[in-house]
Parts: sequence; C-alpha cells; structure tokens
Amino acid sequence: MTATSQEIIRSNQWHHLSVEEVTQSLDTHLETGLSSSVAAKKREHFGANELKSKPGKGPFLRFLLQFNQPLLYILLIAGAIKAFLGQWVNAGVIWGVTLINAIIGFVQESKAESAIAALASSVKTDATIIRDSQKMQIPSTELVPGDIVLLTSGD
Repeated sequence: MTATSQEIIRSNQWHHLSVEEVTQSLDTHLETGLSSSVAAKKREHFGANELKSKPGKGPFLRFLLQFNQPLLYILLIAGAIKAFLGQWVNAGVIWGVTLINAIIGFVQESKAESAIAALASSVKTDATIIRDSQKMQIPSTELVPGDIVLLTSGD
C-alpha cells in the first residue's frame, strides 16, 4: 500500500473522490473485491474493525463522583453549618440523606453500566461483502479498508 493510499484512508475527504479514485486508493475492485491475502495484510496493518472502549472508572471513584452535584454541595455545607452550631442530630440527618442519595446513585449507575455491557456483548453484526469474487458474510469486526460491502434494506 502506498503512502498516498494510507494518507487518503486516514483522511476525512472521501466525499470528494469519485468511485474510481476510492477503489484505486483502497487497492480494490468493484466486481471482485479484495483478495483474501490482501485483506489479511490490511487487517494486520489496520487491526480489527471495532471501537476500543475506554477503561472504566473504579468503584470508589464512581461513588465519590455521586457527590459531585451542586445540590449535594449545598446539603453538605448545610450539614456542616448544623454541626458547627451544635445541632448534631440535624447534621447527621442531612449527611445521612446525602449518603443514601450517593448509594442509590452508585447502584443505579452500576446496573446501567452492566446493562450496557450486556447489550454490547450480545449484539453481533455480520457484513455481506465481495471478497475473492465471491459474495460472503463475515463478522463486521473483520472488515478492512477496501472491502466491498453489500447493503440491503435493514442493514
């Protein structure tokens, strides 16, 4: 693959190119697609066709972030003022409410993250492509730049 092809692949200007320029830049052909050997080389070079997920925040940090809300700042300050004035019962109630709120928020956020992870792992998509002059289905993670993807209604 030439340096020019790599530059075009990484650019965001695909809408400016004609079909012929795109197929030439990606070293592919509209009727035959890529050969398996070229696809393997491109997969080795570009990697899997998948989004890299960011590492999540740890549980302790996620719990602390539950307190990062303006209303909770006000409640924590109100509790501190009540404690400073010697009204320990009121201060304890205010702090208890903020703690319960943080626990509920933490649990809900944890359940939501688990649900999203379960959905993401259960959805497997296949793509219909032309490779080696044959129409075939492959997992979408195995797509490489230059694959001719066939789209149908609902894809």
